[in-house]
Amino acid sequence: MEEMEEELKCPVCGSFYREPIILPCSHNLCQACARNILVQTPESESPQSRRASGSAVSDYDYLDLDKMSLYSEADSGYGSYGGFASAPTTPCQKSPNGVRVFPPAAPPPPAALAPPPPPRNACLTCPQCHRSLVLDERGLRGFPRNRLLEGVIDRYQQGRAAALRCQLCEKAPKEAAVMCEQCDVFYCDPCRLRCHPPRGPLAKHRLVPPAQGRVSRRLSPRKISTCTDHELENHSMYCVQCKSPVCYQCLEEGKHSSHEVKALGAMWKLHKSQLSQALNGLSDRAKEAKEFLVQLRNMVQQIQENSVEFEACLVAQCDALIDALNRRKAQLLSRVNKEHEHKLKVVRDQISHCTVKLRQTTGLMEYCLEVIKENDPSGFLQISDALIRRVHLTEDQWGKGTLTPRMTTDFDLNLDNAPLLQSIHQLDFVQMKVSSPVPAPPILQLEECCTHNNSATLSWKQPPLSTVQVEGYILELDDGNGGQFREVYVGKETMCTVDGLHFNSTYSARVKAFNKTGVSPYSKTLVLQTSEGCNFETQGSPYSQLVDIKKMVAVAWFSFDPASAHTDIIFSNDNLTVTCNSYDDRVVLGKTGFSKGLHYWELSIDRYDNHPDPAFGVARIDVLKDAMLGKDDKAWAMYVDNNRSWFMHNNSHTNRTEGGITKGATVGVLLDLTRRTLTFSINEDQQGPVAFENLEGLFFPAVSLNRNVQVTLHTGLPVPEFYTSRSAMP
Repeated sequence: MEEMEEELKCPVCGSFYREPIILPCSHNLCQACARNILVQTPESESPQSRRASGSAVSDYDYLDLDKMSLYSEADSGYGSYGGFASAPTTPCQKSPNGVRVFPPAAPPPPAALAPPPPPRNACLTCPQCHRSLVLDERGLRGFPRNRLLEGVIDRYQQGRAAALRCQLCEKAPKEAAVMCEQCDVFYCDPCRLRCHPPRGPLAKHRLVPPAQGRVSRRLSPRKISTCTDHELENHSMYCVQCKSPVCYQCLEEGKHSSHEVKALGAMWKLHKSQLSQALNGLSDRAKEAKEFLVQLRNMVQQIQENSVEFEACLVAQCDALIDALNRRKAQLLSRVNKEHEHKLKVVRDQISHCTVKLRQTTGLMEYCLEVIKENDPSGFLQISDALIRRVHLTEDQWGKGTLTPRMTTDFDLNLDNAPLLQSIHQLDFVQMKVSSPVPAPPILQLEECCTHNNSATLSWKQPPLSTVQVEGYILELDDGNGGQFREVYVGKETMCTVDGLHFNSTYSARVKAFNKTGVSPYSKTLVLQTSEGCNFETQGSPYSQLVDIKKMVAVAWFSFDPASAHTDIIFSNDNLTVTCNSYDDRVVLGKTGFSKGLHYWELSIDRYDNHPDPAFGVARIDVLKDAMLGKDDKAWAMYVDNNRSWFMHNNSHTNRTEGGITKGATVGVLLDLTRRTLTFSINEDQQGPVAFENLEGLFFPAVSLNRNVQVTLHTGLPVPEFYTSRSAMP
């Protein structure tokens, strides 16, 4: 019986159904819960008016996959319910059962302040299948009451009720032993003998067990289901077409006059027979499931026994490895202790030597101070020259190197544990039974593999003659510097695009397949070059060599990113032109981030009114979007007006420089992540010194502006002349 409990609980309140009603979708709701989740919708938003006006409707309007409305007059008898309605826009909540429900609409404003409300319809959405319908003038009374479900719940609760207590015990009532049907009282044995002796008129009373008495007490005459359209009429027939009980008045009024009807009792017996037959098949499945559960429980026992045996073997093998490691550990610790003793001896000898010299120096200083206190000039001059020489000699003894430790605190030992760790990581079980072969190495399709900016797209396939089943693939890339490979994709697809790579970098890629048996060997390694340009290295000072700066640039084409921008930003020209609809500064970022290489882009000033202060630069992805660029520590920027400019980072303003912008001006941003610098220009002339240095990490092009400014982004540009000439300086 306990498994049935979830069937008896309302999906909204999570409690047992109270006065349940049946929705047209065959789900049930408490009448009070249905009233709570009613949503009032204007008549103009009803499904009928929406269909008549041709306006778009939600996906809920098309949930009738069988193309037959559950609410039409022709097929269900619920003609006044209307069709499926759009899902209400009221925010949804979750019931205790985890089902999404829609709360009632907010109360209307006071009548004195609000205009006359338009006609409204009551909309109810089933919290289980999310089908929505518009109620007619009867409201919830138009739904039939599920009295059968009430009876099942009543019997279920009776079966789970706590033990009944005696009604005549004065203190701490005992558990009832019997119930008198005539007296309608529960008695414990002492109270029955005292208050209900089996003699006289009481001898004719019928005593029954408490459980039976509880049932008889709670049983009431069966309530006959009445028609939802004619509340005073009982159901007497069954409409086969509408699949619902009807009364004779429904047949007389013509609503079901053309429908096929049958006797209610006959259909009741027929459906009971059909349900019993269906239950027979389900019972067979349940029996098979029970037998399967027994098999699984036996497997659990066998697995536990095998696991204990296997664990014991594994522990023994690992203990042997640990013992060998402990022996080696003891040998290495012995070497560390010898190094430790040697360092301590050297330092202690230096402490002893320094202590002796310090004592001598301190004694000389004290003696000299006492000599200085003497007032005899001739006596002082007799020994002063010697004392001065001794002081200088002692000072020289404390010369360079004397106060430098002869031994470092660091241990000049470095344990080379990489091979052992690699062996430990590769320590694995050998598959004893191979049910099917491992897949063959995948083949990279070179004609479909490509790079764009800092993204790489790779495609692969299984060998044409391979018949081994493949469950998925693992794509691996190195770090762009020849380092270790790492997994970047695991799945069933045979094509993958990897974003966020370094510009001007060479990546190695490989892929392998896997199934239940194991993992295939790797495919051939494919080498990919991101963007255009070449890698370069300089040693020493950035200007110690003559470098062709034009070969250092990684050319990248990108646009502004609407997804990360402030909502006040307005985009046009394929997201290359931006402005703002607010008087406050708002931030917009570029779509591409840079962490390596040399990058240059420009922004042309299309509109410049009322002398605002737009800011240009770079920022982290989580920079503040509702303040001027540079106000926080996530942005590095130059803000400029019509006369001068400043550099700003973390709200610190530096390097005021004369020269501003007007309509038609061009602002250049040069990000050199090799030298870790950021430089700005106006109209191709460098604006001020190098703005920022020691930049590390991932940076996105960024702009902040208000409604008085409009700018257009230009990318894929060569390095400006001022930077090329400066880099060529010896």
